[in-house]
Amino acid sequence: MEFSFLNELPKLVWMLIGIVAFLGVIGLMLVLLDAPRSKRDRWQAVFFLGPAVLLLLGGLVYPVIRTTVLSFYDRSGDTFVGLANYLWMFQRPEILQVLLNTLLWVLFAPVLATAVGLLYAVLIDRSRFESLAKSLVFMPMAISFVGASIIWRFVYAYRPADQEQYGLLNQIVVWFGGEPRLWLLNQPLNTFLLILVLIWVQAGFAMVVMSAAIKAIPTETVEAARIDGAGPWQLFSRITLPSVWPTLLVVLITISVQTLKVFDIVRTMTGGNYGTSVIANEMYSQAFSQGQVGQGSALAVFLFVLVIPLVALQIRRNRKARELA
Repeated sequence: MEFSFLNELPKLVWMLIGIVAFLGVIGLMLVLLDAPRSKRDRWQAVFFLGPAVLLLLGGLVYPVIRTTVLSFYDRSGDTFVGLANYLWMFQRPEILQVLLNTLLWVLFAPVLATAVGLLYAVLIDRSRFESLAKSLVFMPMAISFVGASIIWRFVYAYRPADQEQYGLLNQIVVWFGGEPRLWLLNQPLNTFLLILVLIWVQAGFAMVVMSAAIKAIPTETVEAARIDGAGPWQLFSRITLPSVWPTLLVVLITISVQTLKVFDIVRTMTGGNYGTSVIANEMYSQAFSQGQVGQGSALAVFLFVLVIPLVALQIRRNRKARELA
């Protein structure tokens, strides 16, 4: 295709407008920096906070309000149905299964990921190969949830018993004389196998944060406990764990919020089929795949309500930490 200046002229005009606007913003910043102190502080606050406020209003506040309104309407968004969509969530067996799956995710994934990270941080703290060991555990954090899901789909992959297995888990089963299984089709085992993927990814995050908290424990405290005859378990239960408890709660809350919003793993590995769907995946399926805008919005609002207490708790803890600092 040959380049045509006339065809590309609108794009060039918009690019020129963007450059002029950018230069105008830079010029405005320079003017504000030269203004008197009191006036300059006021205008600087407006200038720098204004775009953030507009983005929050357009990208967060308006969608929340709009979704909440739609949750009280039918699938078309035209007929008001009141609380029918919320009652539907607790009356349909398949949606109750979705809520149960989400509960299992929240109960097991954050606790196990945090526990694995803490255990690993304690075991490798000040060891000879500490840096290498930390790098290996933290490496999954560099992979997206979609990438991690694809990797674990190969781990759970199935072939009939008369064929060579390429799924790691089924190959191990065959080595021990067992029969290969369709792991992701067996309920409720498949939900726990999906949870394992999140644990694999988030354990590195927990390990890094907990390791930093462990290193912040005064060496004198640890040495004094050892002189008093404390063994490894006493050191962990009476020194390490109480010292890192605030950090452990922060990690636990952070992973819990991530778990409530989990979508990629379920969507990539099972598509929410075989009894593995969670709220975020079901919200997407109802609103976009099945065209049930009202029901999808109700699930989104319900998920938002579940996340709010965790976020509020995290904000409260951060505020207390600042007051004590």
